[in-house]
Amino acid sequence: MAGRGAEGWESDLSVRDKYDVLIVGAGHGGAQAAVVLRQLKFEGTIALLGDENEPPYERPPLSKDYLSGDKSFERILIRPQAFWGERGVDLLLGRRVASVDPKAHSVTLSDGAVVGYGKLIWATGGTPRRLTCPGGDAIGVHSVRNREDVDKIVEELPAVTEAVVIGGGYIGLEAAAVLSKFNKKVTLLEALDRVLARVAGEQLSRFYEEEHRAHGVDLRTGVTVESLACSDGRVSGAVLADGSVVPAQLVIVGIGIVPAVGPLLEAGAAGGNGVDVDEYCRTSLPDVYAIGDCAAHFNGFAGGAQMRVESVQNANDQAATAARDIAGEPQSYNAVPWFWSNQYDLRLQTVGLSVGHDEAVLRGDPATRSFSVVYLKAGKVIALDCVNATKDYVQGRALVVGGLGPDRAALADATVPLKMLVPAG
Repeated sequence: MAGRGAEGWESDLSVRDKYDVLIVGAGHGGAQAAVVLRQLKFEGTIALLGDENEPPYERPPLSKDYLSGDKSFERILIRPQAFWGERGVDLLLGRRVASVDPKAHSVTLSDGAVVGYGKLIWATGGTPRRLTCPGGDAIGVHSVRNREDVDKIVEELPAVTEAVVIGGGYIGLEAAAVLSKFNKKVTLLEALDRVLARVAGEQLSRFYEEEHRAHGVDLRTGVTVESLACSDGRVSGAVLADGSVVPAQLVIVGIGIVPAVGPLLEAGAAGGNGVDVDEYCRTSLPDVYAIGDCAAHFNGFAGGAQMRVESVQNANDQAATAARDIAGEPQSYNAVPWFWSNQYDLRLQTVGLSVGHDEAVLRGDPATRSFSVVYLKAGKVIALDCVNATKDYVQGRALVVGGLGPDRAALADATVPLKMLVPAG
């Protein structure tokens, strides 16, 4: 089985001509699909193919615990290395699929090798959006998507006094928090008028803006980066639309991902922003499934809208859905979305999807740094953002699942447990 060499984890030396289940993408979704298949007593051959020379590992800690050094790489492995061999799962690492032939039930790898499949699970996630402006490919400009990205950042940090983070989503905010912890002068630049604008309400956005500024981050909203200044090929600053320059020896770009579905779309799969799947995570191609960040599914917690959900929860639950269908135990996907983010000593836990809400109820006082925002649409609870308020997060799930519309005064009263607002029985 694979072992760790001088340069990283070695892949299996031999590749079968065909696997009963070929899983492309060795992140959360791909790993979970393999795990669930074996839990369901699936006895066929399984391969987990990934483009990194690493066994499956957790991605959320990259911008938090791994970047900060609080967790080693071994501590963020999804399973110990020996697990995969013990379960009869071949790890095909450092490999990339170049094309898919749905008629022949095979994939061609970038090295020209052809691997057949009975069932194909596409779990490739996405690639970070890159800056297209001048200087965007300079030395010192980084994304936070895989271990190699973070290792390069850590290697450069000792020579960095000033850092710029572009993008005020979760990745950008988490990275800014860690860099601030390292006593770097951090400037965070967000093009929209508030951080987290696409995923949260204004109350939560303003709270996090104040928190980051209180920790010394120069957080600016409504600003556009025109280019990156460079010196001898290395980034030296961010040039803004007004002509001003923010000095930086390190730039982290967190402006979203592009779903990695090119080979599937080229093979004729339906999709656009990701690949379209049905309630069993099946694509329009025969015997081909897609899960995780790259899969556009009809989400019952978003009014049935077809969308991609970028979260570990979604990847894991869709992996189980695909695995059950393959194992002959179909169960449609209808999992409650949930997310989390750690910044400084704040733990944000979210349940549901707040997109499209028309009302937000503040529960508790943000000044205490423990509160929740409850989102409603047409009078029904659709999501909660809970900051250092785990009880609200746990108990509020029933409000989201039930689509309940509690009394607003009781909802806003932090002394009333949310479980008291759920009808008995």
